[in-house]
Amino acid sequence: MAGVHLLRLLHPRVQFATKTLSVNKFSQKLILHSACYNPAGLAKSLSSAQYIKSTYKHSRNTDDSVSQQQFLKVFALTRTQEQFHKNVPTVFHSKIFAKSPLTSGLDSCRTVGPLALYMDETRRHFSLNPRKIVEQSPKRLRPYLQLIRLDKPIGSWLLFWPCAWSIGMAAAPGQLPDVGLLFLFGVGAVVMRGAGCTINDLWDIDFDKKVARTRFRPLASGKIQPREAVLFLGAQLSVALCILLSLNWYSVFLGASSMLLVITYPLFKRVTYWPQVVLGLTFNWGALLGWAAVQGSCDWSVVLPLYLGGVAWTMVYDTIYAHQDKADDILVGVKSTALRFGDDTQKWLTGFSGMMVSGLLLSGLMCQQTWPYYAAVGLTGAHLYNQITTVKLNNPEDCWKKFRSNHRLGAIIFAGIVAGTILKGANSDKKESTDKKQ
Repeated sequence: MAGVHLLRLLHPRVQFATKTLSVNKFSQKLILHSACYNPAGLAKSLSSAQYIKSTYKHSRNTDDSVSQQQFLKVFALTRTQEQFHKNVPTVFHSKIFAKSPLTSGLDSCRTVGPLALYMDETRRHFSLNPRKIVEQSPKRLRPYLQLIRLDKPIGSWLLFWPCAWSIGMAAAPGQLPDVGLLFLFGVGAVVMRGAGCTINDLWDIDFDKKVARTRFRPLASGKIQPREAVLFLGAQLSVALCILLSLNWYSVFLGASSMLLVITYPLFKRVTYWPQVVLGLTFNWGALLGWAAVQGSCDWSVVLPLYLGGVAWTMVYDTIYAHQDKADDILVGVKSTALRFGDDTQKWLTGFSGMMVSGLLLSGLMCQQTWPYYAAVGLTGAHLYNQITTVKLNNPEDCWKKFRSNHRLGAIIFAGIVAGTILKGANSDKKESTDKKQ
């Protein structure tokens, strides 16, 4: 056996790899051990790693255009995946790259992804991280997951929170919100957000090809054909219909009436500078539907202020989001509130923030909420103030960061509703006991 191992260690490909690639002592042991079992595969894989490092270094240190750098990254990723899947099927080899200086230069693996993606795919760790779920998904399925933005769950959260607020508001005093309904609406939010993204990309396929941030979307890049996207959309809407039919009939008709907004929203950016208004009306429909699902009908004195407050909230976060693409929007002819407000954006956002806080306060008064709810509304106002005063509207990365922070804002309001409803029940019990004593 030792003789066989020695012969394999003298394999010309292994000799070439160990001579041309610098590794530390720990990695050398791993290389020699793994070479005894798969010398050709090891050598090819090490060569691929060296290729990735040199390619990535070239793309990072040159002044090529963004598209050229992106091409180099995608090319390196494609080649690496092919080499690794063909030649290195073991987890053992990934340790070589993790411990070797070969990976020392890859300080942005989350962006470039080749080596990190390989290690994840060989080990196949179970993960709830949406980005990793998409990266580890089968190759044929991956474009569809990217089409529904599964790797960017912020949109699903922004669609879910108004539903959760309304379900929490409709809960009986002293009771927690219906967990089953929250789960059902959570799944529905993911499905309908995905359907909305599919509809949007079908309408905007020509625009997306001209915008730097969207040109690599599955439809714009040709990974998915329009006919396939339409069939996929039908499947998504079928799932959404099944979820809707599990609710009462009032909710079924109320939910179905929102489809006109869902389908036509992408068209408004072509004709008006206020498409965010239509998006707000669409995204916050759950503020009406959640209450109806619990109570069987809508108490408009409660849900209408909540709904309008949510619309104002959408005006805030989606205007900030639209500032990422304002340069491209001007070139392709797409309209948005970011272009309409211009240098006065922060003044407009301050007004919409005031409308949101006012809507939340009125909704709380109408359903007799308690101090935890109003404390959450106060924190909401502070959060909005921080967003508006610190956002750098000419910095796309900061706009994205502020946009994402609205997930936390939605959670703050929901926590305040739950705590306020529980305390409302405790206060009513005290009042009843006091009345009995008298």
